[in-house]
Amino acid sequence: MKTLLGDAAPSGNPQPAGEVLSIRGGRPLSGRIEVKGAKNLVTKAMVAALLGETPSTLRDVPEISDVGVVRSLLEVHGVRVDDGDEEGTLHFDPSGAVAAHFEEIDAHAGASRIPILFCGPLLHLLGEALIPDLGGCRIGDRPINFHMDALRAFGAVVDKSYEGIRITAPNGLHGANIALPYPSVGATEQVLLTAVRAKGTTELRNAAIEPEIMDLIAVLQKMGAIISYEPNRVILIEGVDALQGYDHRAIFDRNEAASWACAALATDGDIYVGGAKQQEMLTFLNVFRKAGGSFDVHEDGIRFRRGDAPLKPVTVETDVHPGFMTDWQQPLIVALTQAHGQSVVHETVYENRLGFTAALVQMGADIVVHPHGIDAADRRVPRRALEQAAVINGPTPLRGADVEVPDLRGGFSYVIAALAAQGESTVSNVGIIRRGYEKFLPKLDALGADVDVIG
Repeated sequence: MKTLLGDAAPSGNPQPAGEVLSIRGGRPLSGRIEVKGAKNLVTKAMVAALLGETPSTLRDVPEISDVGVVRSLLEVHGVRVDDGDEEGTLHFDPSGAVAAHFEEIDAHAGASRIPILFCGPLLHLLGEALIPDLGGCRIGDRPINFHMDALRAFGAVVDKSYEGIRITAPNGLHGANIALPYPSVGATEQVLLTAVRAKGTTELRNAAIEPEIMDLIAVLQKMGAIISYEPNRVILIEGVDALQGYDHRAIFDRNEAASWACAALATDGDIYVGGAKQQEMLTFLNVFRKAGGSFDVHEDGIRFRRGDAPLKPVTVETDVHPGFMTDWQQPLIVALTQAHGQSVVHETVYENRLGFTAALVQMGADIVVHPHGIDAADRRVPRRALEQAAVINGPTPLRGADVEVPDLRGGFSYVIAALAAQGESTVSNVGIIRRGYEKFLPKLDALGADVDVIG
C-alpha cells in the first residue's frame, strides 16, 4: 500500500469524504489488527461529560471522524477537551460551558446526528438546546420524533424555525413515564442523558438494551446516577441533583470487529482482531460459524478465518439486541456471495439498508432485493412494514468495478468486496468510512491488502 493518509484527527478535522482508493483484490487478508472503543458508546459518553460538575476522562477513544465532530461540538459549547498521555485518552472539563449559535453548531456537526443527544445535558446546564438539520448515513428515515416526544414528556418545549429546532425548559425537567414504540437506541440514550438530572423518577419501557447502552449506563452510574435495568426492557432512572465526572474505558467496537471477521470470511483470510470480546458478539459468532467460518476466542481478542469446508448459505433476520445487528448484515452479505447455495437476509431495522447491494451486483454478485420483504414460516423476528429482504445466490466470482461509498457500513462492505474480487476496483467517497473505522488504511496495509490512495 502506498500514500497512506492519516485518520481523523482528535481535534475534529476529518479527511474529506471524497477520497478515492484503488484496490487490487484476490489476496487473502492475514494478520492482526486492534479495535478500540465503540463509536456508538464513545460519542455518547463524550456528551455525558457535559453533565458532570468535575472533569471526566474517557479511555480507548478511537481516532474516527465522529469523535472529531463531537469534540468540536463540545468545544463550541465551551468544554475544554485535552488529549491524555495515553493514546486514545481524552479529558473533558465542562466548567466553562456556554450556549452556542445555530450556525456554530451546524458548521461543526457535519453529517453527524449526535447534536440531538446534547439536548438533555444542555437543558440541565444552560436551559436551552439548539439543534440544526440532522445528517447521518442515508439508510432510512430515522425520524427524530421519538427524541422530541421524549423531551416533551420531561417538560421541554420544542419550537421549530427555519434555522432548526430550539428546545427550552421554562419550568425545568421532571421525571416521566415513557414507552417507546420501538426500542430505538438513540431515543433510549436521549432518555438516559435527560432523566439522570430530571426531578423525580423516570420509567422507560421498550428500551434498547445494546451493550453500548449498558456501557453508557455504567458511565452515568460512575457519575452518581441511579439507574436500574428491570425485565422486559424496562429502565428506571431516579433523578439526582448533581453528577460528578467519570473515568471510564469504553467497551470495544463490536461492529468494527464483525466487519473484519467478514473480511476474513470473504477473502479466505485469517484475521486476529485484538480487543474483541466473545460475550458481546455471541449472536454474530453463531451466524459466522453456521456460514462456515471458524474462530478462536482468546483473552486479548478473537481470531477469525474460514473453516476447512466451503462457505454455507444462511438465513438472517436483523433485529435489536440481542438479535443480529443491522450493522453486521452488510459486510456479511459480501461474504455470502461466496457461499454455496441461497442465503436470505431479512432487514427489519432500516428500510433502505439493502440499497448498497446494487454495486455488488455490478461486481458480479447474484443478489435480488425484495423491497417489501419475504414471508417465511420460520420467521422469528416480527415483520415490520418497512422491512426488505435480500436473496443471495452463490458462489459467484466478484470482479473489479468502480463503486461509490453510500454509507458507513456499506462503504466498508465495498472495500471487502473489492478485496475479494479479481482485478482492480476504484472505490470513491471513502472518507465516510472514517466515521466509524479507525486507521482502516493502515490496518488494511498490516493485513497485506494491495491498496493505493489515488485521490
